[in-house]
Amino acid sequence: MDQYVKEAQEKMGKSIESFKHALGKLRSGRANPAMLVGIMCDYYGEKMDITSLSSISMPEPRQLLVKPYSRDDIKTIASAIAAANIGINPQVEADCIRLIVPPLTEDTRKDLAKQAKSLSEEAKVSVRNLRRDYLDLLKNDDTMSDDYKDRVEADIQKVVENSNKQIEEILAEKQKEIMTI
Repeated sequence: MDQYVKEAQEKMGKSIESFKHALGKLRSGRANPAMLVGIMCDYYGEKMDITSLSSISMPEPRQLLVKPYSRDDIKTIASAIAAANIGINPQVEADCIRLIVPPLTEDTRKDLAKQAKSLSEEAKVSVRNLRRDYLDLLKNDDTMSDDYKDRVEADIQKVVENSNKQIEEILAEKQKEIMTI
């Protein structure tokens, strides 16, 4: 396999991983610790990820329990969760924060499915941009014969088709998860 094809495959794989990460943040009616990943808290003047300051567990399917490593951080973590606008109000208890994920309405489910679809379109655009970049690199490379360039171009197209297929499968799975009650 050519170096261009390997690089393209790697970068397209990263686009797919980024897409999965973005989908993990979408609510699906169930509690998911990934919903809190990326929420930044003010920790003595520095911004830190909530997962660095606390442990997150799931005692029930619709509930998350955030236990800060230090009791002093409860208020800052609760305010960061509230400010993140994820649709969940944190309930501060003595030494933890309880997050109860409300059941989704039909309209909310449809909106989330649309968001998932738009995220998949962004991932596909990213894959297409990578294809364009690698095809441009291929055209400008004078060390290869035209036949070899055609073969590499076909291989890159196969990688693109495979990546788009993976994105569609991931999207279908997430939409099914969102739409199930």
